[in-house]
Amino acid sequence: MAADNKPAPSSALGERHAPATAQADSGSLASQALSEALDSVGDRWTLLIVASLLGGARRFGELQRELGGIAPNVLSSRLRRLTEQGLVLAEPYSRRPERFVYELTERGRGLAGALRLLAQWGAPQTGGAAVVHAACGNPLEAVWYCPTCQSPVPDDEADELDYA
Repeated sequence: MAADNKPAPSSALGERHAPATAQADSGSLASQALSEALDSVGDRWTLLIVASLLGGARRFGELQRELGGIAPNVLSSRLRRLTEQGLVLAEPYSRRPERFVYELTERGRGLAGALRLLAQWGAPQTGGAAVVHAACGNPLEAVWYCPTCQSPVPDDEADELDYA
């Protein structure tokens, strides 16, 4: 999304207001955060590259083989963008010709949870099985958890989340 098309930030950000305003601001902040995330990694190839790199460092040819069907120019473009965004580190292993090994930065590895959730959501649509806990064999479920209260936050409380 071009910068010109992004919603203007609310002038009330960071201020405390009545609950209705706080919820509207929170929803706006959540939308802005999601928009930023999608601008960064919201296309198919970018997420698949990140998923592949979660398994460890890869060379260009290895990524191309693992991703089957990605054009070299698209892979180069996505890797360049991920590097510029600080999600991937490109370390040269050859100067002539110039070649790199790619690995996720700490920030890039932070996408692991989101990718697991997307894969879990997509599994039933593709005939895949649910993700199960290896220790007990029961299906896992993802939940928000508040470490201060030491309790899960149910989905029906999503309207009460604050993106501060």
